[in-house]
Amino acid sequence: MSLEQIKKIREITGAGMVDVKKALDEAAGDEVKAVELLRKSGQAKALKKNDREAKEGVIGSYMHSNNKIGAMVKLYCETDFVARNEEFKELAKDIAMHISAMSPKFLSPESVPEEMLEKEREIWTEQLKNEGKPAEIMAKIMNGKEKKFKEEISLLTQPFVKNPDLTISELITEKIGKIGENIQLGDFFRFEL
Repeated sequence: MSLEQIKKIREITGAGMVDVKKALDEAAGDEVKAVELLRKSGQAKALKKNDREAKEGVIGSYMHSNNKIGAMVKLYCETDFVARNEEFKELAKDIAMHISAMSPKFLSPESVPEEMLEKEREIWTEQLKNEGKPAEIMAKIMNGKEKKFKEEISLLTQPFVKNPDLTISELITEKIGKIGENIQLGDFFRFEL
């Protein structure tokens, strides 16, 4: 384990030096495995913090360079100390930029209205009938289409525009592990001329 490895992994995960050393030891020097271990421990820390109340925060905003698309998002944390933290403010701005780029309609898949799903199901049913799909596999296909549709239009399940390997939810979980406080998304708005 070299100092370069430790530095590199700290930059990727934001974890402390001791945690990085432990992860590298556990992963027998495998950097990819060490990053994975640190992400998992960050998620475990985040789950412990999920019950804590988040009533401080910031409003993050982003305006695209053409001044025709913009977004605002409420991002909550537990203390005003974290709300003033540059990394927390940057997270709010990054999420606002993501909203501008990806145009999510809902916060989570659970918040997609049933009426919207019904309309989509009608369209998918017609498409599958036209393709001559047998009835027994149509239900499986419909479930898959519904899950994918809900994830694509929901902010928390969209791949983060700056790093498609992470969803917005995973990005927030990572920051919870790094910052050490519960972080929650509130309302968001996207404007376009």
